[in-house]
Amino acid sequence: MKPNSGTLVINIMNGGKAEAYEGVYQCTARNERGAAISNNIVIRPSRSPLWTKEKLEPNQVREGDSLVLHCRPPVGLPPPIIFWMDNAFQRLPQSERVSQGLNGDLYFSNVQPEDTREDYICYARFNHTQTIQQKQPISVKVFSMDSLNDTIAANLSDTDIYGAKPVTERQPILLTPTGSTSTKVELRGNVLLLECIAAGLPTPVIRWIKEGGELPANRTFFENFKKTLKIVDVSEADSGNYKCIARNILGSAHHVISVTVKAAPYWITAPRNLVLSPGEDGTLICRANGNPKPNISWLANGVPIAIAPEDPSRKVDGDTIIFSHVQERSSAVYQCNASNEYGYLLANAFVNVLAEPPRILTPANKLYQVIADSPALLDCAYFGSPKPEIEWFKGVKGSILSGSEYVFHDNGTLEIPVAQKDSTGTYTCVARNELGKIQNEVQLEVKDPTMIIKQPEYKVIQRYGQVSFECIIKHDSTLLPTVIWLKDNDELPDDERFLVGKDNLTIMNVTDKDDGTYTCIVNTTLDSVSASAVLTVVAAPPTPAIIYARPNPPFDLELTGQLERSVELSWIPGDENNSPITNFVIEYEDGLHEPGVWHYQTEVPGTQTTVQLKLSPYVNYSFRVIAVNEIGRSQPSEPSEQYLTKSANPDENPSNVQGIGSEPDNLVITWESLKGFQSNGPGLQYKVSWRQKDVDDEWTSVIVANVSKYIVSGTPTFVPYEIKVQALNDLGYAPEPSEVIGHSGEDLPMVAPGNVQVHVINSTLAKVHWDPVPLKTVRGHLQGYKVYYWKVQSLSRRSRRHVEKKILTFRGNKTFGMLPGLEPYSSYKLNVRVVNGKGEGPASPDKVFKTPEGVPSSPSFLKITNPTLDSLTLEWGSPTHPNGVLTSYILKFQPINNTHELGPLVEIRIPANESSLILKNLNYSTRYKFYFNAQTSVGSGSQITEEAVTIMDEAGILRPAVGAGKVQPLYPRIRNVTTAAAETYANISWEYEGPDHANFYVEYGVAGSKEDWKKEIVNGSRSFFVLKGLTPGTAYKVRVGAEGLSGFRSSEDVFETGPAMASRQVDIATQGWFIGLMCAVALLILILLIVCFIRRNKGGKYPVKEKEDAHADPEIQPMKEDDGTFGEYSDAEDHKPLKKGSRTPSDRTVKKEDSDDSLVDYGEGVNGQFNEDGSFIGQYSGKKEKEPAEGNESSEAPSPVNAMNSFV
Repeated sequence: MKPNSGTLVINIMNGGKAEAYEGVYQCTARNERGAAISNNIVIRPSRSPLWTKEKLEPNQVREGDSLVLHCRPPVGLPPPIIFWMDNAFQRLPQSERVSQGLNGDLYFSNVQPEDTREDYICYARFNHTQTIQQKQPISVKVFSMDSLNDTIAANLSDTDIYGAKPVTERQPILLTPTGSTSTKVELRGNVLLLECIAAGLPTPVIRWIKEGGELPANRTFFENFKKTLKIVDVSEADSGNYKCIARNILGSAHHVISVTVKAAPYWITAPRNLVLSPGEDGTLICRANGNPKPNISWLANGVPIAIAPEDPSRKVDGDTIIFSHVQERSSAVYQCNASNEYGYLLANAFVNVLAEPPRILTPANKLYQVIADSPALLDCAYFGSPKPEIEWFKGVKGSILSGSEYVFHDNGTLEIPVAQKDSTGTYTCVARNELGKIQNEVQLEVKDPTMIIKQPEYKVIQRYGQVSFECIIKHDSTLLPTVIWLKDNDELPDDERFLVGKDNLTIMNVTDKDDGTYTCIVNTTLDSVSASAVLTVVAAPPTPAIIYARPNPPFDLELTGQLERSVELSWIPGDENNSPITNFVIEYEDGLHEPGVWHYQTEVPGTQTTVQLKLSPYVNYSFRVIAVNEIGRSQPSEPSEQYLTKSANPDENPSNVQGIGSEPDNLVITWESLKGFQSNGPGLQYKVSWRQKDVDDEWTSVIVANVSKYIVSGTPTFVPYEIKVQALNDLGYAPEPSEVIGHSGEDLPMVAPGNVQVHVINSTLAKVHWDPVPLKTVRGHLQGYKVYYWKVQSLSRRSRRHVEKKILTFRGNKTFGMLPGLEPYSSYKLNVRVVNGKGEGPASPDKVFKTPEGVPSSPSFLKITNPTLDSLTLEWGSPTHPNGVLTSYILKFQPINNTHELGPLVEIRIPANESSLILKNLNYSTRYKFYFNAQTSVGSGSQITEEAVTIMDEAGILRPAVGAGKVQPLYPRIRNVTTAAAETYANISWEYEGPDHANFYVEYGVAGSKEDWKKEIVNGSRSFFVLKGLTPGTAYKVRVGAEGLSGFRSSEDVFETGPAMASRQVDIATQGWFIGLMCAVALLILILLIVCFIRRNKGGKYPVKEKEDAHADPEIQPMKEDDGTFGEYSDAEDHKPLKKGSRTPSDRTVKKEDSDDSLVDYGEGVNGQFNEDGSFIGQYSGKKEKEPAEGNESSEAPSPVNAMNSFV
């Protein structure tokens, strides 16, 4: 048992079994006055037994039949909660057809094929022990009629007549409860649960009725798809017959449940404690009810009264104990026990025989406040034995209060039904019995009632007008009222149009939704009053038309309540001209400092016509008011009378005080002067004070006139000073100003940075270090260091050029910096200077450093000329930037066959002093790709690429033109794409080499954008196109392509449209004369193309004999050099479309005029790249390496026939 408590603790956590403490417990509390006992407390251990083992047979059911799966959980304490789940721990779905009963069984009104499963599992959850028990899975197999017929057919001969009946509908029958009637007993106050589950097809619907009555409203609920009727908090009136009816389209079935509500005992009158004085009489009453009626028994101090010690003063009469002439020894605790078969009640009542003088429990001098003409209740709570008599007096020497104007309550309270102002005063309560007397005083204050002396009135207002409701109140001066406005008994809308004043409500710009009842409620701590009025909103009369205009200016401005720093301004509003005034703007004029200039002062809402204005000293004020509505501002009102405020000391000092020297030997102190009205009086001046910081000096001060600058001369160079500027006038000084730090003038730095060191990182980057200069020698604010560096000469060319110095600035106190963008293999000089606010200091001694060699740039050009059957001549120019000493040139080349495959790669190293080379022993009529780059000792530079074709033999059909110095392209191509851009359009032109009648298109898009290309089709075979609808000032990318040949495209070109102009120029492409000229040119070109085509067809014919000689015998066909196979005539091979390569610009550039013969779009991969003029410098094989493939691919040359067809 806990100390100082009656609580008994049973702890089995450290050992012991709960079963050992099972039983009925009762607590008894005892002292010298008696003994009280508690109700019986029953302790039972919780149980969660295991499921009994049983062998479950599979359930085989015909489709449409009913089925019940029994759960039969083990009996636990408390009873378990039942639910059905499957092997996956998912609850089985329930419906009107399938549901769980109150006993835990699973009922099927009719089974369906989808009910077939082997994992119907019933779970029992014991919450008290937090355990879940699982029944063995139940298997259900539903036979459909089709499968059943198949089974019967398989077991009968052909002559047998077989066939199961199809699924038939059946009228309802009840699965639970069984029979036609049953009974149910429930206790009063419990929940009544009645259940009906029916079988049938279609699934029956359940309905409940009470015979001879109605189901109780608000306490009746239906659960489990209306199969369960639930009535909460049942009483004896709920007894009766309840019928459940199961119905489907074939009929119905019903069951009647006779419900009887029994009741455990419940109190009608429980015994109460009794306080008696010696010699008094009293009774203890114990009355209870129940069904059946409970038995009443008495105990005294926990002992049945029949065997308790006798007391002549008491007599037991059934449910009552009568006490007569009690004595102090009669004090005891009596227990009343009311019990029947469903429970019992136990109540303790203390009979205390006590002799006590009176005591008053109400606090002394308690203050009561009431409103006049309302009741006043003055408390006098008391205690005593015998029960004291209570008397009330008013005043110190007043007489006993009596009469109809007073009501005396049994608990000692004095009630004054109608308190008046003269009821205010001191009231005395006197309590007395035979053992003594006591009194207590309380105070009563009667307040005046709160009244609405001017109530809001009914208003009719036109739409968009302004309306005001008044609510003027009168209240007791000692009470603080609060006023609340309501609209239609709800809060006012959250709308700025509703303005709540001290004693009114104003609605601006009234709309239809403002129609309603408005109530003014006034509350104090003691009372509350209200008044209401109706607002009706009507439409404005149609005629005459309302003219909305700016308001007329306010008038009759008046100044009152003039004080040194404030004044009250009032005015009368002018006509609002049908648009409510929203606010008033107040402006002022300072006739003393700025006559004729009006300044903004403040503004107030349109409902306000007075304002308290704050003023400044020594200002000759005039005020004017401007009214504002939704239309605009009125003209200013006439100025008010002038009001000159008295002078005073300045309230503030100048702002933005600074000290910056303009010369090395001075200090310039500046500040922002006070405005005229900030002077607060005549004779505005400034006291300027300064002293050197960190030096024990006195302040030096000077008084200057109303200016904003003072120069201190003869100061040391760049020394910190403490500065302050104080305002003063004829009446005195402003408050003490705050100090600021300034510096005297700067001078150029005296010392150059020392110990300058250069560390060359690579051929284009160096790092420079230096020692910082002492801060004292900077003589100013250190801004950083500047590094001057310049190229002296290139080490490879030994030629001087114009020296262009470069400057890098490093902010702050840095001691190193990086020099980017250096040229390789060059000699440089640099120096370093310190920088302050005045300028640069002296330069450090020049430091010489050299950059190492780097890789060279690509050769300046590569030309391939003089093609023959087996040779080509290559000419090149040296790199523009050798970046070192050239050691050699590297030439790589490889053949390309008709299937776009690359042949073996050949590499040749050429001395650096050579500028041309003749390649011999090449295959005839073969395209070659060349890769050419220069080398220094560091490595190879960027390469340049070109392509060329050796000519056919003399028996071939096509030969190079006489004097041709260029190699003709093998495939069609588009080159030299040029653009001429205007503001919103661009002319695109190009050169085309290839077969006639090509269908061109132009693709374009915004440069740098990832959006898809836009495509425009070019009509005819023109070599120009106008792009329209472009955005001014935008960079675009463009390329030209041809459809139907090889799907090739030109390289990209980038152009920018002109900026938008104020007046657009005429687009020449839209002019009639230009369109006519272009049509004539197109017609002329078409005629020339037709003539060329006719002449070409005539020239292409040759004698039959030559044709036979060329094709008669397959054995004499030209053979491929590598594998000896015959070259075959194949249009499909010769006209394979070229696969697209990447359009990414190469970082290895080739001069435009020297690379016009390159093949376009020849690679298969995504790494093919093009330079600016469209030359292909990527890989043919699609590999991602930057160097050309060391090809093991075939390098076969095409036959003359194939070569011929390739040229066509």
